[in-house]
Amino acid sequence: MADEQIEEEEGGGKRGGLVKIIMLVVGVVLVVLLTIGLTLYFTGFFDPGAEEVAEEQISALETEAAEAAEEVAQQPAKIQLEAPAVEKFETVYYELEREFLANVANSRKVMQIKLAIMTHYDEQVISNIEKHTFAIRSSILDIMRQVTEQDVAQTDFRTNMAEDIRLAMNATLEEFEDFGGIEKVYFSEFIVQ
Repeated sequence: MADEQIEEEEGGGKRGGLVKIIMLVVGVVLVVLLTIGLTLYFTGFFDPGAEEVAEEQISALETEAAEAAEEVAQQPAKIQLEAPAVEKFETVYYELEREFLANVANSRKVMQIKLAIMTHYDEQVISNIEKHTFAIRSSILDIMRQVTEQDVAQTDFRTNMAEDIRLAMNATLEEFEDFGGIEKVYFSEFIVQ
């Protein structure tokens, strides 16, 4: 008899746990449904006048968009100009291999420069420079040896010196090849010490 009483208590405990789980699931489902219903209510889903208000707002927006489109259409059309076709030449740069070193006139200072040239002509200008390197170096060194400390102190000294070197290089090339072709001279290194 004692065994029967223990079995009844165990069976009753299993049924009680199942009932608790079912009640818990039903409670969770009710909370979810209540949350959905309240959300719909507060957003105006059940309000019959909300649909009319939304349609009025949509029609007002459409009217504003149509008026803005009419204003744009009434403005004079912008004409896009085409850029004129400009014939551009290829720019060629060439850096002379060796540096130039000369004393500053009437001074203990030394000037060291390294040059690069720019041309819009073909490779013939570069080959002429390479062909007459010794004559070109001599003309550049002649310009450098005439520079004084007062010249170096001037603000536009480098610009003027670059132009003098360009003219001297073109004169040397014209003497030997009847054509210069150097359009700009740049300093890739410039040291006075």
